[in-house]
Amino acid sequence: MASDPLDLQGIDYVEFYVANARQAAHFYRTTLGLLPLAYAGLETGLRDRASWVLARRNIRFVLTAPLLPDPQHPIAAHVARHGDGVKDIALRVADATAAYREAMRRGARGIQEPTAIEDQHGRVIRASIATYGDTIHTFVQRDGYEGAFMPGFQPIEQTAPVPKTGLAAIDHIVGNVELGKMNQWVGYYRDVLGFAQLIHFDDQDISTEYSALMSKVMQNGSGRIKFPINEPAEGRKKSQIEEYLEYYGGPGVQHIALATGDIMASVDALRNAGIPFLRVPESYYEELPSRVGAIAEDLRELAARGILVDRDEEGYLLQIFSQPLQDRPTLFLEIIQRKGSRGFGKGNFKALFEAIEREQDRRGNL
Repeated sequence: MASDPLDLQGIDYVEFYVANARQAAHFYRTTLGLLPLAYAGLETGLRDRASWVLARRNIRFVLTAPLLPDPQHPIAAHVARHGDGVKDIALRVADATAAYREAMRRGARGIQEPTAIEDQHGRVIRASIATYGDTIHTFVQRDGYEGAFMPGFQPIEQTAPVPKTGLAAIDHIVGNVELGKMNQWVGYYRDVLGFAQLIHFDDQDISTEYSALMSKVMQNGSGRIKFPINEPAEGRKKSQIEEYLEYYGGPGVQHIALATGDIMASVDALRNAGIPFLRVPESYYEELPSRVGAIAEDLRELAARGILVDRDEEGYLLQIFSQPLQDRPTLFLEIIQRKGSRGFGKGNFKALFEAIEREQDRRGNL
């Protein structure tokens, strides 16, 4: 096992800054099947923001919105610039103070020094550092905290039904950065957080007739946290990364990959709940057997749903990508089921990116 100087245990939560947290919580509940867990806002003594926490198994999203009509407020300013998007990828640690100090010693830019918050259910310690764009990482030390989420939040007594989508965990989170900046952030994750490079894809791997990108996958010592980092590459037309950077207003989280044990059932449930997915041409499935060999799933069933397949030396994976979750063509989801493969679908890149380009062309952004 590789070294892990900050003793990172996993992704604790992902916090989104959004225009309306109550409505966003309704969307994520009714489409992804996430259960409302906790709330903080005016009723809990929080005067400038409202946060809704939703969770399912090892997935936990926090949706936070500004409450006051102040364009200078940091949450309001973030939403005005980026639209709804990911602000914080919080990392669970055994010792937040030690993790923060070690990260700072290694060259991190501090956002919040270690701060303890307490209530009758226990104590949580948090500390934050910057990463690409306006995104941050918060180190979260829970010390056996027994409340709904953390001090300042009240539990939500769930009564409304949620769809059973089978989503179980965050597999990886992908960031988009500017042209020429990928290696800078690869170095940051290596030198500051102790991550190692798992895979490198260049513009020969990820290209179409019109556009290309480059990507490097970074993971922590235990392999539980995986962060691919993308940058655009030179192409004849605007790449999906350039489109993202333009509409997001800079670097940020491009997509969140959610793991499931039954991707066909998950896709059916998600599509029925209103999540639109990208589609690839039927010819993709005609070529699939020769490319990936024998798999347990019925190709006709996969084709009917638009699910992609890729194989490496350790097994295969099944994956599908949603269209953007908001009006801006920025954040989207990946649904993934791993059958031994630890890869990221290299064999699907061309078909996937051509599908994305078709959507870009519909938006007038190719």
